[in-house]
Order: sequence, then C-alpha cells, then structure tokens
Amino acid sequence: MIRCSGCGAILQNLDENKEGYTDDLNKPLCKRCFKITHYNEYITVDKDGDEFTQKLEFISSTNDLVILTVDFINMIDFDKINIKNPILLVFTKRDILPKNMYEDRILSKIKTNLNIVDKMFISSMNNYNLDELLLKVKKYKKSDDVYLIGLTNSGKSTLLNKLIKNYSDTQNYITVSNLPSTTLDFIKRKIDGITFIDTPGLLDDVLSEEYLKKVTPNKMINPIVYQIKTDQIITVEDFLRIDVPKDNILIFYMSNSLKINRFYKEKDNLKNLKKSIIKINAEEDLVIKGIGFIKFKKDSRVIIYSNFNYFIRKSII
Repeated sequence: MIRCSGCGAILQNLDENKEGYTDDLNKPLCKRCFKITHYNEYITVDKDGDEFTQKLEFISSTNDLVILTVDFINMIDFDKINIKNPILLVFTKRDILPKNMYEDRILSKIKTNLNIVDKMFISSMNNYNLDELLLKVKKYKKSDDVYLIGLTNSGKSTLLNKLIKNYSDTQNYITVSNLPSTTLDFIKRKIDGITFIDTPGLLDDVLSEEYLKKVTPNKMINPIVYQIKTDQIITVEDFLRIDVPKDNILIFYMSNSLKINRFYKEKDNLKNLKKSIIKINAEEDLVIKGIGFIKFKKDSRVIIYSNFNYFIRKSII
C-alpha cells in the first residue's frame, strides 16, 4: 500500500474519479496533487465530517503532543474541538497581522478548556519563531510522534513544509492549497528526530473558491475603524450587513481587499440574507467564521444579515 506523498491518499490506477488516482504507481504524487502543485488546478474532493471526527478520536487516544494551528483572523471556537492531548497552540500568519500588536497580551486573553501547554505566534513565510517552535515541541512532546491539526487554510501544511525545508535534508514536501480537503489522510515526515504527522484540515464553515480568494489576506492587514454617531448600515461585499445604532466604535479585522461600505440611510442591500438580532457587550468581538472579526468598543444591539455562522467572544485585542 503506497500513499501519495502530497496528500496521504492511497495511490491507485483503477478509477480516475476516486482519490489517489495516478496513471503510474511509481510516481510519488497522485494526479490531483500533481495538478495542484504544477498547474494550480484544484479538483474537489467531498469529505464527510465524520472522517475527521474519527481521526481526532484516534489522536486523542494517543496522548501525544498536538500542534493546533490557528489563523488569527479566522479564529476557531476552541471548545468545540473534542481532544484531550497536550496542545501547543500556534497562531500562524503573523506576517499579515499589524506590527504593533502585542503578542503576549493577546496570548494571555486566550481562554479555553483545552489542555494548552503553551501558546505562540509564528510566520512560516518569514521564518518567524520557527526555531522557538521546534524547541517547544522538543520540550513538550510525549513521544517522537507529534500531530498537526487545524481548520482548513490555517497554515498547517505550509508550516510543515517550512519545517521540512529548514530542519531536514530532504525536499519531500506535501501538497498545499487554500482550498478544503487538500490533505486527505495522515502524512508523516521525520524532522530532527521527531515524526510530524499532518492531518486533514478540520471542516468547519467551508468556503467556496470564490469566497476564499476574497477573504484570504495576502498582505499585512490594517484594521478599519468606524466611529458611529447616528444609526448606520455597514456592508462587507455581498455576504455581510450590520445595522448599528448610534454611539459606538467598530474595528474591523479582515482582509483589506474586501469592499466595505457605510450607509447613513436605510437601504435594502443584503436583506435577503439570514437575519439575526444580537446583543454585543463592550470590548467583545463579533467573529464571522471564515471572514474575520469586528471589535465593539461599547454595548450594542445590532441586526446582522449574513449566511455565515458567527460567535461572540471577549475581545482579544
């Protein structure tokens, strides 16, 4: 049984419509990974969320160290992850976050029932804190096996590829893309005496390729501040509308490529989307899953129109 070195699928040459297909079993990559790597051509694979739940259950049974990678802008609801392992919480993509962000202050505000042994920021692109990450892995690991888990597009596989490049003698990289289900099964890579095991991205709110291109920042974000004096409407592209009563300050943390509009008079824009009326307290964040978050400086009762899921948390900035 030979697995694709890019996605972990079992290689097979019998059915082109099934995962792991290759026309030559001597090649290291399946046809899908080859097209992603060389032509940026993505072939959709439908995966059942139960498969990822089963893999988490297996990982939980090992009690090995887990690196949980999190995209700071697309923050995960930590307590929905059912895992008991010791966890090294790693916020990826530090390069896209404002430079004046105080990391220690933010890390101290992260509260969860998970077994967090340490927390840190990294940037795979800029090699930021990767030496420190490897030292922490060696400090907290329970065996030579260390698992990487995270939401789709959290930077998990990109991190592993950078570790391979920096700390191993091989170039046996895994396939990466910003679309869901690129990694299909466990993928093992030996680095500096440690077996890092990449896992399929956790499926939460999976976005289409069209939306991912819009919402994924490709450079450092600049928070956008709106000072609200009268009743106003703020829209983000065609997927979010917020009706805000007067006297508040909202700070948007999301890709600056997104088109944000503000209206001072009633509009019919986006009222076809799912409507919710919510209470947000001062110094809380409204997290729109897959897009980013909005910090509210004062108490407010707002109307939201969006088909994306959301949750509210204590502000972390």
